[in-house]
Amino acid sequence: QVRLVESGGGLAQPGTSLRLSCVTSGFTFSNYAMNWVRLLPGKGGEWVGGIYADGGDTYYPDSVKGRFTISRDNAKNMLYLQMDDLKPEDTAVYRCAKSTQAQRVGATVNDYAGQGTQVVVFP
Repeated sequence: QVRLVESGGGLAQPGTSLRLSCVTSGFTFSNYAMNWVRLLPGKGGEWVGGIYADGGDTYYPDSVKGRFTISRDNAKNMLYLQMDDLKPEDTAVYRCAKSTQAQRVGATVNDYAGQGTQVVVFP
């Protein structure tokens, strides 16, 4: 079955960086776009970016554009989220999610998501 397992979260100070990873299995990873979404405390879910199946295109909302970078390794079935210049408002549970199509990204286009990894940004 489809499995998505995130890692790399933790405590970070503002202005520092974290890199999240997502191990995937149970589907042909290179056939699907992938997304990262985050669950903000008391505010619900927010899409933080997506990448097409071939890795050629990435998309981000304004809230993280220029600070977050999504990448993937189709040979290893791995998805990554590089988070730079972290801010306290980035505190959330971060989940990787599998899109239903190769070139469709967003918060509502996914059929599977992992349990998430917690990121806490505080001085």
